[in-house]
Amino acid sequence: MKKLYGHFCKVEETLVKSFLISITLLVFLSAIFRTIKYPINWAVDLSMLLFAWVIFLGADMAIRKAELVNMDLLINRLTENGRKIVMSVWNVVILLFLGFLLWYGVPLAMESTSRQFQTLGISYSWATISVPVGAFLMMVSTVIKIRQTWKKNG
Repeated sequence: MKKLYGHFCKVEETLVKSFLISITLLVFLSAIFRTIKYPINWAVDLSMLLFAWVIFLGADMAIRKAELVNMDLLINRLTENGRKIVMSVWNVVILLFLGFLLWYGVPLAMESTSRQFQTLGISYSWATISVPVGAFLMMVSTVIKIRQTWKKNG
């Protein structure tokens, strides 16, 4: 299972990097072509779609790599058990928030099926489904972090 999860994490990282590069190129090319009076109208919609996925998949990567904003000054002054407790409480708060995103994100994605991207001809739900999918992935990463926190040194 760990090997499968590790493979998934690499795929997720590759997707985020690819999407970010694509967004940069699309916005740059769109600006260039608009300047020479040949706008690429679909570039904005595609960039917006990819950006939604970059946000939530990138947030999962940040949680997994412990690169979120943290209060090290306070945390480092605590004992090992104090750190575990504070980090666990914080991770439970994160789980509750992510549960909220998951709970409300699914109906949002379902409601967005009739809304279309103007130039892509696909449903806007392809962007909004990134909210519950990302929230679920972040929940998995957070639970793994909680388990790892309590596994270390007993």
